[in-house]
Amino acid sequence: MLQPPPVIETEVFARLPESFQIKNRKSDWLETLGLGSDLGSFLEGPSFDREGNLYVVDIPYGRVFRVTPDGTFHLVAEYDGEPNGLKIHKDGRIFIADHKNGIMLLDPASGAVTPYCDRPVLERFRGVNDLFFAESGNLYFTDQGRSGLQDPTGRVFRLRPDGTLDKLLDNAPSPNGLVTNPEETQLFVGVTRGSCVWRVPLYRDGKAGAIGVFVFLQGGVGPDGMTFDVEGNMGVCHPGLGVVWLFSPRGEPLYRIESCAGVLPTNCAYGGPDGKTLYITESQSGTILRAQLPTPGRVMYSHMD
Repeated sequence: MLQPPPVIETEVFARLPESFQIKNRKSDWLETLGLGSDLGSFLEGPSFDREGNLYVVDIPYGRVFRVTPDGTFHLVAEYDGEPNGLKIHKDGRIFIADHKNGIMLLDPASGAVTPYCDRPVLERFRGVNDLFFAESGNLYFTDQGRSGLQDPTGRVFRLRPDGTLDKLLDNAPSPNGLVTNPEETQLFVGVTRGSCVWRVPLYRDGKAGAIGVFVFLQGGVGPDGMTFDVEGNMGVCHPGLGVVWLFSPRGEPLYRIESCAGVLPTNCAYGGPDGKTLYITESQSGTILRAQLPTPGRVMYSHMD
């Protein structure tokens, strides 16, 4: 009989102040997802800049925050959008996967949010969700929309540095978080409504190979945001169950990281002086959690020189 993985406890690193909680404002995004209208925020998309500041988005209210190392929130942008994912390019540009508008660019100095890839061949995306930079500079992102088991037509795209946009998948029931291995020969996609993580081989000609399931999840909503450490272990957020799993490169559960604040841990990113601290957006409570792990996170393309 398999033994359950060891549990790692979390603590609250930062909590969105009451002054930033939105009250009495209608949100179509919250109501459509059945989350009600009383949530004052829904934090997602954590990503660190070179100064150690953590950027997070607030999906239903179109906001981006910068959280300084002491846990203080600063409003960077508020605009007409639904920012779901955020990553920082190695040249300092901040990219947003906006469910309402497409792939956007954020100017952190002015707070301006402008389109970057919003209407390929004059066709709007269904609703982009998350994004990831590979070490080659390729930008991978998911176009989730309202896909699910009833409509398995979610898409995954790759945007190359020269502007070429490749559609890699168009049959996923709710593609969400995604990461590649360092060699960029395998793409891993969290398929939320399918409660599993897909492994997608990437061939030299740029096309996707035969897809398989890397891990299945049980209960909760399904996989959300994902990340890697330097040993190839994969962190997978599991909202609804209130945990983040750490899987080995063989798909074995190594650790169960328990939320101390709510059941909706949606995304995560490694940070801290030694890179061994996992920061987690807990969207239900408006908090950012953190947990100490034995292995540092993989240095992402966005932090490389």
